[in-house]
Amino acid sequence: MIDAENNGQTRIDVDEALPSVEIPRRILNDLYAHAIQSLPEECCGLIVGTDEDRFERLVRCRNEMTMRHRQDPVEYPRDGTEAFYMNSLDYMIVFEEAEARGAQVTAVYHSHVGVGAYFSGMDLTYAESANFPFPNADHIVVAIFDRKVDSVGFFRKGGEGQAFLGHTVISSET
Repeated sequence: MIDAENNGQTRIDVDEALPSVEIPRRILNDLYAHAIQSLPEECCGLIVGTDEDRFERLVRCRNEMTMRHRQDPVEYPRDGTEAFYMNSLDYMIVFEEAEARGAQVTAVYHSHVGVGAYFSGMDLTYAESANFPFPNADHIVVAIFDRKVDSVGFFRKGGEGQAFLGHTVISSET
């Protein structure tokens, strides 16, 4: 599907035909709370885990997009209500702590305010950038409408060198 808001770049929607991804209820609850508390701006953060338990811990990060937009609206035409820019100090601390205990950043998450839980052209560009700090991470997008969680999507590469695919999310007790 073409995303007109992102200069014609492809957006990735959730494909109901693909297997769902189970995420622990406690992680989803933390993510949903962060998204609602961050309104009217998008939230962003990281999920830390291991190969055995990809969803051990959620870590909130600061969204600097509004600050960057105010400083340079040409370079950053969107503010935090439409985009996120994760604070680099926040993610470096998380990365170093995870690495020190044999874990890794397994997912990056953010919210969309007033639009669906899809992987936008801008999200895709960020995830595939050579400067993206977590190239092997999955992505979780939660859609917020009227201060409520509407939907959540999980986006993972189909394999080495393949495109991202959108999965539905189901909550698990673990």
